[in-house]
Amino acid sequence: MTGYLYQCELALLELARRSWQDPAVEVRMELLDDIEFLDPDKTPRELLQAKHREAAGPLSETGKDFWRSVASWIDALKKLSDPADAAMPLLRLVSTQTAPPGTFFQYLSDGPDRDETKALERMEETADDADGPVTTAEDRELFMQLAPARRQQLVRAITVNDAAPLMSDLDSSLAKELGITPSDHAQAALDEIKGWWYGMAVKLLERKNPQHMRPSVSAQELMCRRDEVTGRYIGKNLPITETLRHLTQAEIAGYNDRLVVTQMRWIGLPDDEVAMHLRDYHYARAQRSEWLRTFKITPERLDEYEGELHYEWETAFRRRTRRIRDDMSEEQRQNIGQEILDATMDRVADTQLRPGSVTAPWIGTGSAHGLSDQADTAEPDRQLGWHPDYQDRCQSPDESQEQ
Repeated sequence: MTGYLYQCELALLELARRSWQDPAVEVRMELLDDIEFLDPDKTPRELLQAKHREAAGPLSETGKDFWRSVASWIDALKKLSDPADAAMPLLRLVSTQTAPPGTFFQYLSDGPDRDETKALERMEETADDADGPVTTAEDRELFMQLAPARRQQLVRAITVNDAAPLMSDLDSSLAKELGITPSDHAQAALDEIKGWWYGMAVKLLERKNPQHMRPSVSAQELMCRRDEVTGRYIGKNLPITETLRHLTQAEIAGYNDRLVVTQMRWIGLPDDEVAMHLRDYHYARAQRSEWLRTFKITPERLDEYEGELHYEWETAFRRRTRRIRDDMSEEQRQNIGQEILDATMDRVADTQLRPGSVTAPWIGTGSAHGLSDQADTAEPDRQLGWHPDYQDRCQSPDESQEQ
């Protein structure tokens, strides 16, 4: 079990380490190898085998950890259509055990002792030894079945990183790579990022339900989540890149058939107020899209934020609709709807998108209108409207237009 958890946390550590030089790099797990790193075009650049042994000890030249890794790489490379040397991904073995001097592990290190010629010679001697252990016989034979040039090509791609930190020692390395400095909140921030990451790992490992799976996670996403978490403690504001202006008549007309406008019409708002609210909706959509595109915020945090906006709306809605009577006129219902809208706008304008920071009021008001635009298709905990009977009207929009 520790080995599986180690694989998940090592993937997080390695992704954080790469984020400084190459934020576009992506990670996935258990497809071609334990951990894979991809270029933006999804080409594998590195296949990584993670081996955790609590009793550190020395790596064995005939051991299962290495030779099963070799067999796994041979199989994975076949799935990559037998790539040419230039396209061969890096093949890494990360082990908590140590590489004894004079072994092919030492010659496969990424340090000054690396000697691919000596490594190949010793690997061939070990693989061809008839007295070698039965437990790795098939894997060693698979290596020897490769053409000599292919064996040489494979060895050139292999790197062994020994003496990797144990599971219990990963937190300090991870905090360093994430740029989390020692403070009263350092462990809380690290735990929160790891909690998010384990959720991502489940989606990376999901194979049966396409709705829940993720093909990969990028370093940009990790850094965005890090900024969200650490920003909560230092009050880092999100950058505003949109400049508010009145919408043109053509821009307003483009929304006429949208539910966001229909909902405002249901409560009898005049055109100038509809235009005012549409401005917030228009620019909030644009700003949120920019933040997502540039990895300033994660979709998960936006979803949490919309849940908070829905809570504020529900409070305003319940307080004002409890006095609704069946004999109330449509005009009275519209007036209550306008009260719900006004109260919601006041409440959501102060809701922080990034806790501990300042959020422009129109982000909250525009995002609330965004929820109203999806009231006919959203999940119940995201359905939002102004008219007391908005749910019935969303289900029968044609009939409501006649009222």
